[in-house]
Amino acid sequence: MLLRSATRTVPIWEDRAVDDDVQRRVAANEARLREVNEAIERGRWPAEEGERVGFRCECARLSCDQVIELTVGEYEQVRAHPRRFVLIQGHQVAEEDTVVDSGTSWVVVEKRDRAGAVAEATDPRG
Repeated sequence: MLLRSATRTVPIWEDRAVDDDVQRRVAANEARLREVNEAIERGRWPAEEGERVGFRCECARLSCDQVIELTVGEYEQVRAHPRRFVLIQGHQVAEEDTVVDSGTSWVVVEKRDRAGAVAEATDPRG
């Protein structure tokens, strides 16, 4: 989703004027993607121990369909914290994400403030 101004087009997740309702919807989208990854991890697409599995990027971009390859153990390390999400490098939102780990093509972010509260409240392991 983009916001258009007279001078430029700004992705909604980069607009500092985005209101609380939009922030909640963005956080809810991220939570839904986390649920998809939880289903992958539960074994709907099983992998041998140590084998890489394709997890969905858990970013706020509604059109993102990118895949991050992690072992189940690596994903478990992310999920050990309800405010943390795994994203493709560059998909983080500086205003609400703190990067806590990174790999070649991915980052683990921890949600702050309102987004963090939504992440905790919607944690399927909660």
